[in-house]
Amino acid sequence: MRSSVLAGLAALALIGGVAVPVLAQQRDPAYAAARAEGRVGEQPDGYLGIVGNADPALQRLVDDINIKRRAVYAEKAKENSATLEAYALTAGCQAIARTVSGEKYRAPDGSWQTRTSAPPIRDARCP
Repeated sequence: MRSSVLAGLAALALIGGVAVPVLAQQRDPAYAAARAEGRVGEQPDGYLGIVGNADPALQRLVDDINIKRRAVYAEKAKENSATLEAYALTAGCQAIARTVSGEKYRAPDGSWQTRTSAPPIRDARCP
């Protein structure tokens, strides 16, 4: 199983088939503010996570973004003959790699990290 997931991840990375729907998210001032304030961060599973306590508005925002991400992942996974989970993991790897200094991301051990100028700590399965 692990080897088939790794093969799928490698294939997706090679064809550049991973797309995270960030354009719509970047247009949302509430998302931009939450990201800049370190209230949300990227996770290895490809979904946005809440750092610390969430108020109802932040929970709705994150849920909405994650629903949209899942829809894109499902479509792209089907197009690339991959599983949703493998596609989402690859997207998470790339989203974490694209974080910039000061942004939050979840490390493979489950802890929230603040990105520095150093490369982020990513899942060993990342391509």
